[in-house]
Amino acid sequence: MMIRPSRTVRVLAAVAASGALLTTAACSGDGGDGETRSAEVTASPKESRAAAPAARQTTTPAGGLTEEGARAALITEADIEDDWTQVDDAEKWRDSLLIGDVDVDDFITAETDAADCQRLLDGLYSEELLGKPSGASALTGFTQGDSRLLYQVSAYDRAELDDSMNWLESLPEKCDQFTAGASGGEERTVQVVEYQLPDEGDERQGLEVTVQGTVDGSPATLTLDIGVVRVGSDAITVTAGGLNGGEKDSVEAAVQQGTERLKDVLAGRTPPASPTS
Repeated sequence: MMIRPSRTVRVLAAVAASGALLTTAACSGDGGDGETRSAEVTASPKESRAAAPAARQTTTPAGGLTEEGARAALITEADIEDDWTQVDDAEKWRDSLLIGDVDVDDFITAETDAADCQRLLDGLYSEELLGKPSGASALTGFTQGDSRLLYQVSAYDRAELDDSMNWLESLPEKCDQFTAGASGGEERTVQVVEYQLPDEGDERQGLEVTVQGTVDGSPATLTLDIGVVRVGSDAITVTAGGLNGGEKDSVEAAVQQGTERLKDVLAGRTPPASPTS
């Protein structure tokens, strides 16, 4: 399958931290509830951000994103409207439907494309879709019915962030559809489709990832909408959805309002308490 040319030229012209899938984040209903038939959510001290120190020293240059600034740049319920409710345990979210080993036989260029698709699943599960931040980072989450929205703001090494943005852009072609094997012999079908985000930040990428598998012995499809926006060497990552479908409208609202909040913080301004538009 053909891979679109790198957008290195664009990214050098002067970003989004999920979700990720569960970019960034894992989104599903609360695990174990028979009435909601939600995907099992798991967390371990080794994998969870909860085990990390509450504040990490930033390695960004003077004047760059700080831990306090990253927290100030996080969106609120007012920024995404609808019936989203902010929660305190988003760093513990993990969705078991994202656990699986990519079937190399699905790919023509098996070693490279399969590795990229495995990176997608692992990044969504671990909530580090863009890799580990090099500096300040903050995360928050929201629930609405059985859906979840994970929002992250982080500072990265610029070269590594450029590579990650190029990698995200390549996924709709490299990983348009593939199979992932889960424990017990279950095979899950994963599809990746690109969608357009609002024209925010220096660079952006929208993806919809669906994972077809089973939950509690019944067929289930996890749908995650992902939005990543780069602002200089910082990035916003939003991952939202669940077993009832994606949440594109909320992702778009999050990146629109969140990009402005991040710009305010980087400019030394205090973001407004309510959305500006």
